[in-house]
Amino acid sequence: MEADYIKIMVESLEKKRDILDKITEQNRQQKLLLSDPNLLPEDFEKNMENKSRLVEQLNLLDEGFEQMFERVKETLQGNREQYAAEIAAMQELIRDITAKTNAIQAQEVRNREDVTRKFAEVRDQVKGVRNSQKVVRQYYQNMVKQSSFSAQVIDNKK
Repeated sequence: MEADYIKIMVESLEKKRDILDKITEQNRQQKLLLSDPNLLPEDFEKNMENKSRLVEQLNLLDEGFEQMFERVKETLQGNREQYAAEIAAMQELIRDITAKTNAIQAQEVRNREDVTRKFAEVRDQVKGVRNSQKVVRQYYQNMVKQSSFSAQVIDNKK
């Protein structure tokens, strides 16, 4: 029975590694999206939703792994020689997962900086549009005032 649990734990770690690879790919896509000057908010949101689903899957795998580990913890510690190959495989997977997690964290920091920069650009564009609208509105109001003023001057000459 414990052997089955240990096999499930190894499979869980392999799935986690695969999901981390998918998150890494989502981060790469996010970086490309953020470098696109014509980025659509929907595209960015879709990328974030995909990453969110992957993170949820990771959390489920982590919970399951911890539950399995609690069940076989004493067996693993008591029979290290018997399960040496499985323990070594899990240790290698955990090292790989840790390296991938660190790489993802670094990607996230870089992407967060890009997101901040992109939002600042969008804010500046919005300010520019607002200022342009304000100038147009003021121009229109001035022209309306001038045309009504000119009409009054003409009326006074009669």
